[in-house]
Amino acid sequence: MNVVIFSVFKMKRMLGSIHNIFLKVVLFPRTFRKRGPKPLASEVLTCHLTQRKLPPWTSFCVRYSSIHNDQFGRSNFNWRVQGANYHILRTGCFPFIKYHCTKAPPQNLDFEDIFFGTLKVINLGIPCLAYGIGSRMMISASETVQTTAGPVTVYFLYKEQEGAQY
Repeated sequence: MNVVIFSVFKMKRMLGSIHNIFLKVVLFPRTFRKRGPKPLASEVLTCHLTQRKLPPWTSFCVRYSSIHNDQFGRSNFNWRVQGANYHILRTGCFPFIKYHCTKAPPQNLDFEDIFFGTLKVINLGIPCLAYGIGSRMMISASETVQTTAGPVTVYFLYKEQEGAQY
């Protein structure tokens, strides 16, 4: 069992490296000229949840080009912020990364994480691209999240009501 988990971890790292090179060379060549720090995706996630005062749920997109993708290969996982636990469902939807966050007790989400990751690899990410195109057309609101590396804009398919349960 440990060998399988180790192999999955190594494969995620290798695919993450290939993904980053592809994004920089083919899709975002201007990033070679752009200087300055980018925040980690995990920091944007934490700052957004904190800035929103730990909502019961939220769903947002952040541009790949605005962050350093330190959560590559993670699709469904627990995330702790100031003592609150969130179930994070995360997927690429080019040119964004989409997060759906629900406040819930911690659970073992390893099976779901591997399952969703495997589906993305099997279907070559094509549904993720379609999701991104659709998201780009439907974005109707945005918000600025303050991070240690500076402000980052996050996008919403529709404006969320503060404190809404659903």
